[in-house]
Amino acid sequence: FQASDADAVANAVRLIKAGADGVKLEGAGPMTSRVRSIVGAGIPVMGHLGLTPQSATMLGGMKAQGRTATAASRLLADAHELEAAGCFTLVLESVPARIGAHVTAALKIPTIGIGGGPGCDGQVLVWHDLLGINEGAAPRFVKRYADLAGETRRALEAFATDVRSGAYPADEHEYKIAGDELRAFEADLHD
Repeated sequence: FQASDADAVANAVRLIKAGADGVKLEGAGPMTSRVRSIVGAGIPVMGHLGLTPQSATMLGGMKAQGRTATAASRLLADAHELEAAGCFTLVLESVPARIGAHVTAALKIPTIGIGGGPGCDGQVLVWHDLLGINEGAAPRFVKRYADLAGETRRALEAFATDVRSGAYPADEHEYKIAGDELRAFEADLHD
């Protein structure tokens, strides 16, 4: 989406033809004209501000955004800019909860928080984080509702143990063949 407005529209059209209901673009500033063009082509656009993972290295890494008065004011201005460009909703990622609430109150479109605080209109988490599929450090806003990484590891270890010991596959895991069919097959082997 970053090459040009025309390329952004063409790429968005390809995504819609492939089955997408809309597109999500990260950032404002130069991206605002892309949003305006895509919306003008009749394609819904979700905006994304705060931590923008696709360009996080330019923001100093995967760090919370909007933590100074200047940065928070820029975030609010960008949110207004994206709303005016036609975004139907706005993701606020890794921003202070109070800033997320202020941005939400200032907009007419809904906000979806992913580390944007309880003042956002809705909440989302990456399901790999929510289910505990990824091990190691997670962003501060992540709440793990399961430990599927641990469950997966335990299941794989149990499987390997059963295979090594001969406990798997067991009789109940086998497909059967009628005795006369087996004898006929085995007789054919000797012919």
